[in-house]
Amino acid sequence: MCIYPQMARIFVIGICFTWTGFHDENEMSWLCWTCCGAWEEVDIFLVGAPKAGTTWLAHVMDQNPNITLSNPKEPNLVASHKGTFVRDDVEPNWSEYDSFFSGSGLRMDASVHTFGCPIAPSRISERFPKAKFILCLREPVSRAVSHWNMVRNTGEAEKAGRDWSSFEKAWDDESLRVDSFYGSSMEKWLDKFDRSRFLIVDSSRMRGEPKQVLNEIGEFLGLGSWEYEFDMDRHANSAKARRPLSRAGVAAKSLFSLIPSFLKRPIVRYLQKRDWNIYRFPILSRKGFFQALNDDHYRSCGEELREDLVYFGSQTGFDVSAWVNEIQRRSQ
Repeated sequence: MCIYPQMARIFVIGICFTWTGFHDENEMSWLCWTCCGAWEEVDIFLVGAPKAGTTWLAHVMDQNPNITLSNPKEPNLVASHKGTFVRDDVEPNWSEYDSFFSGSGLRMDASVHTFGCPIAPSRISERFPKAKFILCLREPVSRAVSHWNMVRNTGEAEKAGRDWSSFEKAWDDESLRVDSFYGSSMEKWLDKFDRSRFLIVDSSRMRGEPKQVLNEIGEFLGLGSWEYEFDMDRHANSAKARRPLSRAGVAAKSLFSLIPSFLKRPIVRYLQKRDWNIYRFPILSRKGFFQALNDDHYRSCGEELREDLVYFGSQTGFDVSAWVNEIQRRSQ
């Protein structure tokens, strides 16, 4: 074991560059981690499905000094799924990933798209074999509709060259479907990790009984209880926080981008800590697109999602009966 891991890392990388002819620092960093054990663990992956409460939960858990949340909250580096549409199978830059964490608490990555990524289980099991997972899920039809509404407002589909003008068209896109099939995704994770590594949370419980949920998380992580401050609207990735920018908002954002990072970084952190988004002001943004959940949505995708939910329940022992019954009732 290396007594001075940082010095050992530099030493091994230097040897490899000199003796092997390798010129990829990321590859050499991996070799150093393998030889010296110098790489820091990531202890917790807060994953699940978009629109299932992970943003709110991450910021609440970040209050605990025994937990170190990555900065940014969603590095989107370990998984090949970098968001709803972006896919990149290139090996992660592990040196960069390590720099996203500071502090002495349990390290937590809250990249929500990790759960739906087919190669993430292998990558994490190889590099962070002791990791634990907090899996936040929501009734999948309502989740998919909420995700679709969000993307309609952000304009991501148009930028990616996808037609999400209707829910039916969006549902035909694998980019929406992949985050809704919990059973198919869980199969890949359970091939690499034991079921005991996962704490599965129904997102509705975060709003209905947040203290109980956080106590369960503390017990799962071996941290005990902590007195968290709960504000269900703060840091929630809600529709009102995703108002499309007006022309004035676009201009303001462009001007703000001209400010050097070292000057605006303290301002951004101050605003983020208080969940203040200046672009929510009416002069800088406008009311966005929203379609309420209805029975037609359930008829579009309910049956296949119901079958997948049953499979998810059989793998995990998690009670999905309420979700299955709701889908069956509204799909008729």
